[in-house]
Amino acid sequence: MDYGHELVFGTFLTPAVDTPDRVIALAQLTEQVGLDLVSFQDHPYQPRLMDAWTLLSVVAAQTQRIKVTTNVANLPLRHPVVLARSVATLDLITGGRVELGLGAGGFLDAVAANGGPRLTTGQSITALEEAIAIIREVWTPAGGGIRLAGKHYTVAGAKRGPEPAHDVSIWLGAYKPRMLAVTGRLADGWLPSSGYAGPEQLAAMNKLIDEAALEAGRDPSEVRRLYNISGRFNGNGGFLQGPEHLWIDQLTGLTLEEGMSTYILASDNPDDIRRFAEVAAGVREAVEAARRTPVDTAVETAAPVAVSGQPGFGVVPTPPPAVKRSSVQLLDESVRPTGPALDPARTYTPYQLQSGQHLIDVHDHLRAELEQVRDLVEQVAAGTMGVGAARSAINTMTMRQNNWTLGTYCESYCRLVTTHHSIEDASLFPHLRRADPELVPVVDRLQEEHKIIHDVLEGVDKALVALVDGSGSIDGLRAAVDLLDDTLLSHLSYEERELVEPLARLGVF
Repeated sequence: MDYGHELVFGTFLTPAVDTPDRVIALAQLTEQVGLDLVSFQDHPYQPRLMDAWTLLSVVAAQTQRIKVTTNVANLPLRHPVVLARSVATLDLITGGRVELGLGAGGFLDAVAANGGPRLTTGQSITALEEAIAIIREVWTPAGGGIRLAGKHYTVAGAKRGPEPAHDVSIWLGAYKPRMLAVTGRLADGWLPSSGYAGPEQLAAMNKLIDEAALEAGRDPSEVRRLYNISGRFNGNGGFLQGPEHLWIDQLTGLTLEEGMSTYILASDNPDDIRRFAEVAAGVREAVEAARRTPVDTAVETAAPVAVSGQPGFGVVPTPPPAVKRSSVQLLDESVRPTGPALDPARTYTPYQLQSGQHLIDVHDHLRAELEQVRDLVEQVAAGTMGVGAARSAINTMTMRQNNWTLGTYCESYCRLVTTHHSIEDASLFPHLRRADPELVPVVDRLQEEHKIIHDVLEGVDKALVALVDGSGSIDGLRAAVDLLDDTLLSHLSYEERELVEPLARLGVF
């Protein structure tokens, strides 16, 4: 579900006490590259970390535009009345640049060791609910003295104020059902971290927040969905493990499908921060385009094998070749399982359709390169036929060069196919299995076929080596490439036929 919130991007910096200048410089860089928010963890019992509110005040004083927040404030060691006035004061000084990330206090023993209350997990959640009520009352200018008698906080006639410069949002770090319910009832935002709540868990957790919001008479869209994220721009696939375009695709998907709208990068690397700013621009553009041009792409009721015949779906899988090249057939196409039937009432946004189209585009690249391999084989064949006695040495050198060119290309191509399959096996397929159990037989079959294709690629390598050392022939190499042609093209078509719609419906990761 896309809740329609404006996108926000920021950083989650380590407030290391031994490098205060660097921390402040990274916060300034966050603003300089065009991001919206800088945040710091709050662990008052940890002397290796700077005090969060002191640091936020300094950062706010040395920046002009960017918002600042705790990620998240440790409530047990920060009395709600004092915390509310600290937030309001800094918000007034900065002209409305402060938000409040708030937590129940997960390190219970550390809190107690530093003079805080020794609470159970359940008690700390009750205390959080009471604190939220107190904080909001402090920020409310009218109503007389604040009187709230709770199990953990009692306020008897406390004066109100100051009132913040803007409506400060309270964002809760929450993971368990009770805390998620509190978020839905009372909070302005939900702030989990990807290390504790992976992308595949967000839908179920969002559902609990939505249900609690509705029970409390709230619109679920009132709760902003934030996400602390981490990743690598030099990764090899998986969630946020790859170049900028992968990040853009995945974060756009989370925005449109799960409703996440604030992404906060946990990194102290300035290069990561700069690249994340480029990601932010790409996600904004993609989400804006998807929100601006939703289309009705309902399809007729049909078995999944008929997807390619549904013009309304908007993404057309490539059919397998009508004629087989090889006399050897390694894939029994008649026993391939199919996925769930298409839902004729479902509609898809242009962004959702991009996932299936991207799969086809990748496959088309593999198909084009397979044709180049075949062309190179024929060049070698032509060179062989041109050998003559008078120019035997030159023709031999040409053959070697042709063989070397073909060998280098085949090595590169085989690696490309293998890498593509490895990414699917490690990341995409597990996601599809979890998201839709009806896809499990299809995914299992696709992975089995990956192994078969690997063996066929090995056969091409062996035929090439045999051609070079003289133990094989160009016809043997042709036969190996014919088998690769039949096997790979059949597999790619089957995969597209079964996955283009699930990719649109379930997303990539």
